[in-house]
Amino acid sequence: MKPMKISLITPAPPHSRKGNRVTAISSARFLRGLGHKVRIEEEYQGRKCDLMIALHARRSFPSIRRFREEHPDLPLILTLTGTDLYKDIRTDANAKKSLELASRLVVLQSMGIKELPERFQKKARVIVQSFKAPVGDFQPRKDVFEVCVLGHMRPVKDPFRAAKASRLLKSSSNIRITHIGQALSREMEEEARSEGASNPRYRWVGEIPRWKAVRILARSRLHVLSSEMEGGANALCEAIACAVPTLASRIPGSIGLLGEDYPGFFPPKDTEKLASLMERAENDADFYGKLKNWQRDIKPTVAPETERRRWKELIGELS
Repeated sequence: MKPMKISLITPAPPHSRKGNRVTAISSARFLRGLGHKVRIEEEYQGRKCDLMIALHARRSFPSIRRFREEHPDLPLILTLTGTDLYKDIRTDANAKKSLELASRLVVLQSMGIKELPERFQKKARVIVQSFKAPVGDFQPRKDVFEVCVLGHMRPVKDPFRAAKASRLLKSSSNIRITHIGQALSREMEEEARSEGASNPRYRWVGEIPRWKAVRILARSRLHVLSSEMEGGANALCEAIACAVPTLASRIPGSIGLLGEDYPGFFPPKDTEKLASLMERAENDADFYGKLKNWQRDIKPTVAPETERRRWKELIGELS
């Protein structure tokens, strides 16, 4: 395969730890490993390249439009990351236009293709974000049953659902919530601080370096992903790689990674059901083992070699 110059466009700024930036950095790493030259930018500035990859249909539309106007014959890949897949492509004219202008579409989990208008499904490819578990023996805390919530706080993530569920647990429960992530609004920060002050089962540690966050996840007994909408959550891929069982809201973005019959789903915003699953995971060894084994069985889907192969196949189609 001939090396290509690739412009990778992401709406997330440098040094951001938000999902779009994490996805961009990860994709660039694999593409460079395949021998390509990759430049990550927030906007396309007209630099010469052989291929553009854009993350987010609506937010990257100005770059997509400019690239297509200046280079009508060059390949353009659009990665649909979350709110664009499950919201914007239905309601936003620019997002819809981005689908038309792209040569290929990338979704981050298998259910994503079904969200696309039928005429675009043939040019869509699934590339699950990979993750390599940290090296080391990360033993769970013995004093508590630690549950990790990992992700920046905004309403679509429903970030306090696990904290609310922990309030419904029996007094004998040893469950403790460790919440990692930046509060993206003053209201979210105030709620996190208030919850920490009034709920002894909840601790918010804020934004910390990713390597440290992953180590906390790896030692946790359980992970909760309570989002109302996800394109293919980084945190879920990380939990799968670390073989940490997840309790997830039953949304397409998580079904596409975990499978339709995964036993750890709860209806979105259903605090009581989540509390019941948390209690069962803590006390029912057979149920916990089933969750653990399921995660281990699907671990190959988030293996780096799998993502590398998918990128190689896709770039090969466009070369």
